Amino acid sequence: MTGLIVRWLIMTIAILAAAYFIEGIYVRGFGSAFLAAAFLGLLNTLFRPLLIILTLPINILTLGIFTFVINALLLKMTAAVIPGFAIQGFWPAIFGALVISVVNWLLHLLIADSGK
Repeated sequence: MTGLIVRWLIMTIAILAAAYFIEGIYVRGFGSAFLAAAFLGLLNTLFRPLLIILTLPINILTLGIFTFVINALLLKMTAAVIPGFAIQGFWPAIFGALVISVVNWLLHLLIADSGK
Protein backbone atom coordinates (compact mmCIF):
# COMPACT_ATOMS: atom_id res chain seq x y z
CA MET A 1 0.00 0.00 0.00
CA THR A 2 2.87 2.35 0.77
CA GLY A 3 4.33 1.81 -2.69
CA LEU A 4 1.05 2.84 -4.32
CA ILE A 5 0.88 6.08 -2.34
CA VAL A 6 4.53 6.85 -3.08
CA ARG A 7 3.98 6.29 -6.81
CA TRP A 8 0.89 8.52 -6.66
CA LEU A 9 2.93 11.28 -5.02
CA ILE A 10 5.69 10.82 -7.61
CA MET A 11 3.15 11.26 -10.40
CA THR A 12 1.83 14.36 -8.64
CA ILE A 13 5.34 15.82 -8.45
CA ALA A 14 5.86 14.98 -12.15
CA ILE A 15 2.65 16.81 -13.11
CA LEU A 16 3.66 19.84 -11.05
CA ALA A 17 7.11 19.77 -12.69
CA ALA A 18 5.54 19.66 -16.15
CA ALA A 19 3.33 22.62 -15.27
CA TYR A 20 6.37 24.53 -14.02
CA PHE A 21 8.61 23.83 -17.03
CA ILE A 22 6.14 23.72 -19.94
CA GLU A 23 4.24 26.80 -21.05
CA GLY A 24 0.70 25.75 -21.88
CA ILE A 25 0.21 23.36 -18.95
CA TYR A 26 -1.62 24.87 -15.99
CA VAL A 27 -2.29 23.39 -12.57
CA ARG A 28 -4.33 25.36 -10.04
CA GLY A 29 -2.72 23.72 -7.01
CA PHE A 30 -1.51 20.57 -5.34
CA GLY A 31 -5.05 19.20 -5.03
CA SER A 32 -5.66 19.44 -8.76
CA ALA A 33 -2.32 17.82 -9.49
CA PHE A 34 -3.11 15.07 -6.96
CA LEU A 35 -6.46 14.31 -8.64
CA ALA A 36 -4.86 14.50 -12.09
CA ALA A 37 -2.20 12.01 -10.99
CA ALA A 38 -4.89 9.62 -9.75
CA PHE A 39 -6.93 9.89 -12.94
CA LEU A 40 -3.85 9.64 -15.18
CA GLY A 41 -2.74 6.56 -13.27
CA LEU A 42 -6.18 5.03 -13.80
CA LEU A 43 -6.07 5.79 -17.54
CA ASN A 44 -2.53 4.41 -17.78
CA THR A 45 -3.66 1.21 -16.08
CA LEU A 46 -6.85 0.68 -18.07
CA PHE A 47 -6.28 2.12 -21.55
CA ARG A 48 -2.54 2.51 -22.19
CA PRO A 49 -1.82 -1.22 -22.76
CA LEU A 50 -4.72 -1.47 -25.20
CA LEU A 51 -3.60 1.66 -27.07
CA ILE A 52 -0.02 0.37 -27.24
CA ILE A 53 -1.22 -2.92 -28.76
CA LEU A 54 -3.56 -1.20 -31.23
CA THR A 55 -0.82 1.16 -32.42
CA LEU A 56 1.97 -1.44 -32.41
CA PRO A 57 2.75 -1.18 -36.16
CA ILE A 58 3.20 2.61 -36.08
CA ASN A 59 5.05 2.32 -32.78
CA ILE A 60 7.49 -0.12 -34.36
CA LEU A 61 7.94 2.13 -37.42
CA THR A 62 8.70 5.15 -35.21
CA LEU A 63 10.96 3.11 -32.91
CA GLY A 64 8.70 3.74 -29.91
CA ILE A 65 8.43 7.51 -30.26
CA PHE A 66 4.69 7.21 -30.95
CA THR A 67 4.34 6.17 -27.31
CA PHE A 68 4.73 9.87 -26.42
CA VAL A 69 1.69 10.64 -28.60
CA ILE A 70 -0.29 8.04 -26.65
CA ASN A 71 0.93 9.52 -23.36
CA ALA A 72 0.00 13.01 -24.59
CA LEU A 73 -3.48 11.79 -25.55
CA LEU A 74 -4.00 10.33 -22.07
CA LEU A 75 -2.70 13.56 -20.53
CA LYS A 76 -5.16 15.62 -22.62
CA MET A 77 -7.98 13.29 -21.56
CA THR A 78 -7.00 13.87 -17.94
CA ALA A 79 -7.00 17.63 -18.45
CA ALA A 80 -10.49 17.45 -19.96
CA VAL A 81 -11.87 15.73 -16.85
CA ILE A 82 -9.98 17.26 -13.90
CA PRO A 83 -10.90 20.84 -12.90
CA GLY A 84 -7.88 23.04 -12.26
CA PHE A 85 -5.70 21.13 -14.72
CA ALA A 86 -5.49 22.42 -18.28
CA ILE A 87 -3.32 21.81 -21.34
CA GLN A 88 -3.41 24.31 -24.18
CA GLY A 89 -2.64 22.40 -27.37
CA PHE A 90 -0.90 19.35 -28.76
CA TRP A 91 2.76 20.33 -28.31
CA PRO A 92 2.46 21.22 -24.62
CA ALA A 93 0.83 17.80 -24.15
CA ILE A 94 3.73 16.08 -25.96
CA PHE A 95 6.38 17.97 -23.99
CA GLY A 96 4.39 17.49 -20.78
CA ALA A 97 4.26 13.74 -21.41
CA LEU A 98 8.02 13.80 -21.94
CA VAL A 99 8.66 15.72 -18.70
CA ILE A 100 6.29 13.48 -16.72
CA SER A 101 7.97 10.36 -18.13
CA VAL A 102 11.47 11.61 -17.28
CA VAL A 103 10.54 12.75 -13.76
CA ASN A 104 8.74 9.45 -13.08
CA TRP A 105 11.70 7.49 -14.35
CA LEU A 106 14.21 9.45 -12.26
CA LEU A 107 12.17 9.22 -9.08
CA HIS A 108 11.44 5.52 -9.57
CA LEU A 109 15.19 4.93 -9.84
CA LEU A 110 15.59 6.43 -6.37
CA ILE A 111 12.63 4.67 -4.74
CA ALA A 112 12.16 0.90 -4.56
CA ASP A 113 8.87 -0.78 -5.51
CA SER A 114 7.98 -1.12 -1.83
CA GLY A 115 8.04 2.68 -1.46
CA LYS A 116 11.27 2.91 0.55
